[in-house]
Amino acid sequence: MSSKSRIEWTDATWNPVTGCTKISTGCKNCYAERIAKRFWDRPFAEVRCHPDKLFEPKKWRKPRKVFVCSMSDLFHKDVPDSFISDVFMAMALDARQHTYMILTKRPARMMEFMNGSHECVQHHIWLGVSVENQEMADERIPILLDTSAVIRFVSVEPMLGEVNLEKYFHGRLRKLDWVICGCESGRGARPTNVFWADLLRAQCQLYKIPFFLKQLRGDGRLIKMPELNGRVWDQYPEDLKRYGR
Repeated sequence: MSSKSRIEWTDATWNPVTGCTKISTGCKNCYAERIAKRFWDRPFAEVRCHPDKLFEPKKWRKPRKVFVCSMSDLFHKDVPDSFISDVFMAMALDARQHTYMILTKRPARMMEFMNGSHECVQHHIWLGVSVENQEMADERIPILLDTSAVIRFVSVEPMLGEVNLEKYFHGRLRKLDWVICGCESGRGARPTNVFWADLLRAQCQLYKIPFFLKQLRGDGRLIKMPELNGRVWDQYPEDLKRYGR
């Protein structure tokens, strides 16, 4: 399952690992699990590694932003360290081609791996954590900030409560470089208050952090790339130069 993506903040998905298990409340209505139930012949909780997919991005001629393991979590306990190393080796070979974006809800294992494998720290490999509320932000972001990486980002999606990231934007040598935000989608989607998203947007503006607002609900429907505070927010870490950071 590696293809052009409908996810607004990336160009393509690449899944050398598939399958995952729920770890926090943000997993309740997992979009990947919904896809798996439609197309897979096995339980979503069965984690599999796919060596045949490792070098698939090298076949793509046009440079892309690539979401790694959109149908899994690369740092799931059932993924061997040796295979994680294989994934990073494959990404390292594409330093002049693609940008790889890795999101995890298991940052402790990511930190352990990255801090012990400094050759994996490269400019085109971005590391992020997914958080859904303040509790998960306070649990996962400090670990991310202690993880060796060039670009560190946070995806607040699904946004299930107010999330204040101000303390992670200043006062440390290592800062956040990007924030993504979005509401939950699909049947049974839990609500996101527009005020929560706007508060997060305001924090990012204040501390010069690129902000990407993926989706919100309005008038009973899902709105992709909505306007907030008078504009669409589609910033990337490349915008750090414009901010003078």
